[in-house]
Amino acid sequence: MNRVRMFRYGVWAAVVVLGGFLIVSTPLSGGNPSNKTSSGTAKVGGPFSLMSHTGKRVDNQSLAGRPYLAFFGFTYCPDICPTTLFELTDLMAELGPVADAFEVLFISVDPKRDTQQALSRYMTSFDNRITALRGSADETNAALKAFSAYAAKVPLEGGEYTMDHTAGVFLIRADGGFGGMMDMHEPRETRLEKLRRLARITSS
Repeated sequence: MNRVRMFRYGVWAAVVVLGGFLIVSTPLSGGNPSNKTSSGTAKVGGPFSLMSHTGKRVDNQSLAGRPYLAFFGFTYCPDICPTTLFELTDLMAELGPVADAFEVLFISVDPKRDTQQALSRYMTSFDNRITALRGSADETNAALKAFSAYAAKVPLEGGEYTMDHTAGVFLIRADGGFGGMMDMHEPRETRLEKLRRLARITSS
């Protein structure tokens, strides 16, 4: 278990470093930002299609014209996933009507266990404006690729497993371009301002 935890912490640290680099490379405001980046830098915000916990198909086309947040996780996650969802719920409550301007997506990286029914039960603990998404293994991999995100199964004792995955929250502008990352370890006011700015950005 200690080996697994050390591996997970290493992945999370790498994600934070990558997120910081991407934020610097593609700021949320100013100029004419694009989701096309220089050679060697991953593109974020590609095509995906998944099913919501309410049974509705959601894809990048259906989200066009509206900013959104995307966070990868799974219902068996013991710490970072529920913590992030609770913190997003709290931030949305403080923002009030401002939070109605953007979508919040929780994308499962464990479709085998995260059935639509399991996700429906799980999401009752969080803001009802947060939508959980799942898909087949291929659809899940396509979603991960669309965001240049990471997920991998980590075996545990007794035949069980956990999932390592990208922990940051992706910010996608209304025009479909990448707006940076939000780290839940950032100061609360920094996170609130990022969400306020995202809500103000519309397609040009």
